[in-house]
Amino acid sequence: MLEKLDLTKSMGKSEYKEKMVELEARIGRLQRECRSLGIPVMIAFEGYGASGKGLQIGELIQALDPRGFEVYAVKNETKEEQMHPFMWRFWTKLPEKGRIAIYDSSWYRKVLVDRFDKKTKKKDLDRAFQSICAFEEQLTADGMVIIKIFLAIDQEEQKRRFERLSESPETAWRVSKGDWKRNQKFEKYQAMNEEMLNRTDTQYAPWHIVEATDRRYATARIYAVVADRLEEQVKLVKERMEQEKVQQDRGTENPEVEREASGQEGPEQERDQRESILAKADLSLSYSKEEYKKRLMELQKRMELLHGELYRKRIPVVIGFEGWDAGGKGGAIKRLTRKMDPRGYVVHPTASPTEREKAHHYLWRFWTDMPKAGHVTIFDRTWYGRVMVERIEGFCTKQEWQRAYKEINDMERDLTDAGAIVLKFWMQIDRDEQERRFKARQQNPEKQWKITDEDWRNREKWDQYEEAVNEMLIRTSTPKAPWIVVEGNCKYYARIKVLETVVEAIEARLEQERSDRA
Repeated sequence: MLEKLDLTKSMGKSEYKEKMVELEARIGRLQRECRSLGIPVMIAFEGYGASGKGLQIGELIQALDPRGFEVYAVKNETKEEQMHPFMWRFWTKLPEKGRIAIYDSSWYRKVLVDRFDKKTKKKDLDRAFQSICAFEEQLTADGMVIIKIFLAIDQEEQKRRFERLSESPETAWRVSKGDWKRNQKFEKYQAMNEEMLNRTDTQYAPWHIVEATDRRYATARIYAVVADRLEEQVKLVKERMEQEKVQQDRGTENPEVEREASGQEGPEQERDQRESILAKADLSLSYSKEEYKKRLMELQKRMELLHGELYRKRIPVVIGFEGWDAGGKGGAIKRLTRKMDPRGYVVHPTASPTEREKAHHYLWRFWTDMPKAGHVTIFDRTWYGRVMVERIEGFCTKQEWQRAYKEINDMERDLTDAGAIVLKFWMQIDRDEQERRFKARQQNPEKQWKITDEDWRNREKWDQYEEAVNEMLIRTSTPKAPWIVVEGNCKYYARIKVLETVVEAIEARLEQERSDRA
């Protein structure tokens, strides 16, 4: 692909000026339309060293309102970034709806420069490509426009540019030893770029290869690519809005969500299989108060020691709690963290998303809170709200919650691939126990704040939630990020099971690391 490009393409000054007048006005107008329609845009610049990424970004932003974009220069990972999964630093730099983010080099560094420098090991390469494609697919499915531009020059042109830059003290710093090494082994590095383009050129995020020997030609081509892609998305969003307006006028808004949420779809056999997951929970399991106190003390002491080991070994832990209202999440979290060093863990209670959070992909707010290596993050309610409350209450479309299973599995795989322990607890109680706890809260002035009208309303949709939970457990429990159903009618039993599970998972990981070193 790359070796067959015609890198002699050029554009005269008069033609360039004529084209750019129209293109600059077009891009300025499209930026305003994207802002008004809430379309987020990511523009990633990749290419060979000295191919002009910085220069072309500088040219592109001349047509943009500076209040509506941000430019990120992606270099070596910082210490903070090294302590997270590699996609974390890009999830935390996503543009809000209506804004544009431009990347001078991007998430592709992992499979290009880092691969060439052998920072990315061969065994990790497939996973890196898989994470990149999942990242782009998730974002574009949610309405993000991803424009990927690859600037191409040949080996001799690159060498000439390096030499010219090296001649001046003001620009010599821009050429590194790594740049010269990649020039000397141009064919090897070109093959890596070729593989990257082939493996990540997708329908939802295609590559646009720009011949960059001539600056004017490259600038005009980039402007045209960006303008065409934005225009395409603006047209698509306007058509979709018009269709939604017609549906609303006909009174058919979100029929799919209502039909699926009410359990009107799916073969009976499959539904019976899903219902069996929660039905298998033995809610008669219990501990006496004496047994509970003894086990609690032992487990909390072990947890205290293990928390220190996690920090020393730089192992991150992600623990998610879901369950029925009054299912015992708060009590379990309190006992779990009782002896942990407060400097090494954080508990995130997940409420309805804020306006800023709504302006991003629904997973964005969870990615930003993921722990760095050696720390523990506990989520009281999680990203699984997408396939439960948002599904049942119609806060997202059927298409959105159905694709969320894969998106969530992809995210959790990124976490475990980066070395995290991921555990997810479903706190299971029956309807009668929930009603008893609700009434007890209402009668206790110290706990009345825990019960709301919404809690009582949710009980009316118990069957719908039960079906959604069973499907969630089946579709998102994996060997490395399992769901643990906690029998919770007895609070003592539930708290001990949570502590035992966390302790055993940590001990198993530490034992695995000892075996790997042996």
